[in-house]
Amino acid sequence: MPKISSKGQHMPASPIRKLTPFADKAKLDGKKVYHLNIGQPDIATPEGMLNAVKHIDFNVWAYTPSEGTLSYRKKLVSYYNKLGYNISPENIIVTVGGSEAITIAMMACLDPGDEVIIPEPFYANYNGFACESDIVVKPILSYIDNGFALPPISEFEKLITDKTKAIIICNPNNPTGYLYSADELNALKELALKYDLYLFSDEAYREFCYDGREFISPMHLDGIDEHVIVMDTVSKRYSACGARLGCMITKNKAVIAAGLKFAQARLSPGMVEQIAGEAAVDTPDSYFEAVNKEYTHRRDILVSALNKMDGVFCPNPGGAFYVVAKLPIDNADKFCQWMLESFSHNNQTVMMAPATGFYSTAGAGANEVRMAYVLNAADLQNAMTCLEEALKIYPGRTESITANAEAV
Repeated sequence: MPKISSKGQHMPASPIRKLTPFADKAKLDGKKVYHLNIGQPDIATPEGMLNAVKHIDFNVWAYTPSEGTLSYRKKLVSYYNKLGYNISPENIIVTVGGSEAITIAMMACLDPGDEVIIPEPFYANYNGFACESDIVVKPILSYIDNGFALPPISEFEKLITDKTKAIIICNPNNPTGYLYSADELNALKELALKYDLYLFSDEAYREFCYDGREFISPMHLDGIDEHVIVMDTVSKRYSACGARLGCMITKNKAVIAAGLKFAQARLSPGMVEQIAGEAAVDTPDSYFEAVNKEYTHRRDILVSALNKMDGVFCPNPGGAFYVVAKLPIDNADKFCQWMLESFSHNNQTVMMAPATGFYSTAGAGANEVRMAYVLNAADLQNAMTCLEEALKIYPGRTESITANAEAV
């Protein structure tokens, strides 16, 4: 019998989706499952985007240019230049989701065996994309105790070798929600210039910044144009995850030329998606203001509830719509599976993502989970009640419950 490839064997499973069979079984058993495991917003997609799809009128569903239609790229330019990116359509390659933007960027910039430094915990699929491209991930730990702030630049320098070619950041961060500051971005700029590195910036959550805090992109920094590669997507910004529409942006002409060859090899991004994407750019600011207010409210519910639970700690994130929380548990993977297989409260349970899958360092995140606050306020409150009750009886709890200790 033929064997699968070594790459197939080593490709990591998604921590976000791997417990789905257990969630499906829980539902078949009649339990209500609160899905906090995946960043699938319940916010309505902008009406203009949906109407653009409903009113499509063409006779041939044709290929589009490999780099994306000029009309869509021009619309994207208007969006990004409003943010101060100062780009032209020639700086953009439209991709099939943000995932393809990341893989094309990796393949265009990095050779097999090259190393990329990524602060962890990080978006789990970076590990998968690196596996696909034979790239070596060099993780650098950030810590929950200081809210997952950027590690000191001295720690980055300890990892740099002649194989180091890039740094990858996600800002605001998935899974932690951490929002990088101007000082942190400028420190990374100086590091990239000093060692002649690419700086990849995953900006899927750009619109989700809270408490009046400012989003800063490497595209805003002077003197680093040739180093910066931005990866973006409409998935989160417009609550349009199923559109599978993203883009890679850079002012580095050599990277665009190389990336276009990979884009040509996969033929083209979808026509319908780009029509919807054009309409999305005209979404009024009021839409984002309402969404931001709603997510801030949800974040406050989740973080407050978590930090009131005995033995639990959760930093207050500055962006995105995720938290990573430290729980009094022995093993996050076991706990998340136990929640679906063996626990219910009022016939309800919670699906979370074990944080272990967002680390590359072995053993890291063993008592941490990622939760996405993409449910309405009432469901979030019910989910937190379930979690609190579960922690009281979980067999692998690692800390005594304060109330019980006081009773003794």
